[in-house]
Amino acid sequence: MATFSLCMIVKNEEDTLSRCLETVKDIVDEIIIIDTGSTDKTKEIASEFTSRIYDFEWIDDFSAARNYSFSKATMDYIMWLDADDVILEEDRKKLKKFKSIMDKSIDIVMMKYNVGFDASGKVTLSYFRERLFKRANNYTWNDPIHEHIPAWGKVINSDICITHKKIHASPPQRNLKIFRKMIEEGKPLSPRNLFYCAREFYHNGLFDDAIEYFNKFLDSGQGWVEDNISACFDLSKCYSEKKDTESSLKALFRSFQYEVPRAEICCQIGYYFKNIKQYEKALFWFDLALNLKKPQDSWGFILHDYWGYIPLMELCVCHDRLGNHDAAMKCNDLAGEIKPNDSAVLYNKNYFNNLKKEQK
Repeated sequence: MATFSLCMIVKNEEDTLSRCLETVKDIVDEIIIIDTGSTDKTKEIASEFTSRIYDFEWIDDFSAARNYSFSKATMDYIMWLDADDVILEEDRKKLKKFKSIMDKSIDIVMMKYNVGFDASGKVTLSYFRERLFKRANNYTWNDPIHEHIPAWGKVINSDICITHKKIHASPPQRNLKIFRKMIEEGKPLSPRNLFYCAREFYHNGLFDDAIEYFNKFLDSGQGWVEDNISACFDLSKCYSEKKDTESSLKALFRSFQYEVPRAEICCQIGYYFKNIKQYEKALFWFDLALNLKKPQDSWGFILHDYWGYIPLMELCVCHDRLGNHDAAMKCNDLAGEIKPNDSAVLYNKNYFNNLKKEQK
């Protein structure tokens, strides 16, 4: 049986660390905690699970801290988690079974990372992340922020999921401050960091800066396909925030040069035509989104609602506006099969029931 080292970097995680470690303590063979400056009870809580606790001076570099944590590992494979991650019971069972039968020729195991949820707890955003590494290969984290390990060797996708259950928001503008510092010091940003820097600008409402860096990233021609598509999606939203609908639409169509159309892109184009009341054109794009094949093994962001629920709801609205009430009701019923208790679905049902009464 393979052995696992769990390596974590933490700071002020007293509200989440115990919850995380309880879900993994009986699966891993050692737990290594790297504390980067906690002032709460984080280290005290960590000591209930392990004696392998080390201090690391924070230098605005997540890779440096993670590489230090990896240097302390002694088992066959290294696993990493953040303090606000958990492994749900179904996935705990899968991980235990996987560990017991693991082929030691495997170098990296990718696991799904569930990070977005709707009001009912249904996953709305997930993506694969490199999660288990063969220690003998001496894998190294890259980039000071939004760090990653380049995947090489025998890499497999697993159906085991890690669930991100954030309690507190990250320190305000923490990531953006690191990127700004890198830019001010003239440090080159890797293509991946250009992409994530643009996303930080976007999520902080700095749309002009976001547009500049998304375009730098895309124009570099060095981006990963999935990041290129995501950049086009976010770039279109930046232009929309600035009321530049023409540039927003161009950004969406730009994504088609990288791969077959994605549902979220088609829906955004559908919204464009819906907003200008060209419902037939909107129907085309929402219908296309509905009939695309959802990626299964892609390592990119998967926005699950765009692969069924959202296009069905928008088809419902467009058909209704065109007077196609039977088609609209059918779309709403199909959306209800995905989200039975959704407030929008229930509202539409009531609307159509009243419409039927009026028509009698």
